[in-house]
Amino acid sequence: MTKKQRALEIIERLKQEYPQAACTLDYDQAWKLLVSVRLAAQCTDARVNVVVEKLYERFPDVDALAEATVEEIEKIVHPCGLGNSKARDISACMRMLKFEYGGKVPEDFEALLKLPGVGRKSANLIMGDVFGKPAIVTDTHCIRLVNRMGLVDGIKEPAKVEKELWKIIPPEEGSDFCHRLVEHGRAVCTARTTPYCDRCCLRDLCKKAGV
Repeated sequence: MTKKQRALEIIERLKQEYPQAACTLDYDQAWKLLVSVRLAAQCTDARVNVVVEKLYERFPDVDALAEATVEEIEKIVHPCGLGNSKARDISACMRMLKFEYGGKVPEDFEALLKLPGVGRKSANLIMGDVFGKPAIVTDTHCIRLVNRMGLVDGIKEPAKVEKELWKIIPPEEGSDFCHRLVEHGRAVCTARTTPYCDRCCLRDLCKKAGV
C-alpha cells in the first residue's frame, strides 16, 4: 500500500468515526477566529472559548479591539498564558486589519501570513474553516498522528509535515482531515498516555500499531 492509498483509506475511516468533526474554537466572524487561534497557543480551546466571551463583551468588533491598549487586552486574556505577547499580537493584528484591510480578514494565504501573530497553521485554519479553501493545519495532534500512521517519516517540523501531506491528501479533504485527527488524537491516539490502539479504527493501517 502506497502512502497515498493509506491516506485515502485513513480519511474514509475517520469520516465514519468522526462525521461531525469541526474546529473546536467558538467564532462567528473571521476576525474572532484569528484572535482565538492566537490565544490557543499553549492553551486549551475550552479555556479560550471562555476568555474570548469577556474580551468581546468589552471590545465587540475589530475597530474596538484595534483601539484598545495592549494592557487592556492583556488584563482579559492573561488566563490563556503568555498574556503580554498574545495581547501585543492581537492588538497589532486588529490594527492592521482596520487600517490596511477595512476591518476584513484577507482571503489570501500570503496576506494572512503578514498579519502579526499569524503563522502557517493559523493561516491554513482561516483558509479552510472561514473561506472553504484547501488547507492542512499541522498542529501537534496532526504531526503526532501522521508520523505514527506512517504518512510521514519522522518529520516533526510543521511546515515540512504540511509539505509532505499536500503530496498525498486530496486538497478538498485537508481541512476536515486535520479536524478529525484532532478528535482522534484526543480520544484514542493520545500523547500523554499510551495510545488506545485496541479501540482504534485505524489499527490495521497504522505503522506504530504494528498489526
